[in-house]
Amino acid sequence: MGEIEDALERASREHFTQEPPKTLKGQIGYLLRQLGSAKAVAAEIGVTADSVNRYRRGARKNPRTDVAAKIDAAVRARWQPGVRQRRRRQAAAGGGITVELRAQIGYTAAVGSTDEPRFRRLTVHLPNSYARQLFDAHQAGAADHAMRQIVADGLKEVYFQDGGRRAAGLYDVALNSIDYIDFDY
Repeated sequence: MGEIEDALERASREHFTQEPPKTLKGQIGYLLRQLGSAKAVAAEIGVTADSVNRYRRGARKNPRTDVAAKIDAAVRARWQPGVRQRRRRQAAAGGGITVELRAQIGYTAAVGSTDEPRFRRLTVHLPNSYARQLFDAHQAGAADHAMRQIVADGLKEVYFQDGGRRAAGLYDVALNSIDYIDFDY
């Protein structure tokens, strides 16, 4: 997963209306219902199907730390898909998306202006068109650099050019190095 995809996943988790199962038995039961078989769950979390069945029965109660983290991540990735989808539709239809980041932002501009990339900490609300593009790219499995460019284009329009009121000579904006990035929608 790339940085943008991770940030989108974290943002979607904030909209859960119920907490996912916390017990190992509950998590394994949920994954079995979602994936259909112990073999599929085992492939997802990197253990054997026998281990999955032992977790389900309660015969094995304490998985290794890395396996427990994979189980939790697999449950959270599948939890409440309808709630996630509804929030994404709302953001793409009219709410937009807020991006908070600290990144090295470079740009290409007219001759005589500086194009030296520097770290900036920004919180910018991007219009719904960028939210739609970002969600569509994420759904299509786009690479991280493509989703970075969507965010960079949004920053160019909203932050640097202020909707066309300034920086008319700005050609391109690039997110070179991201310290952190978070989304809210």
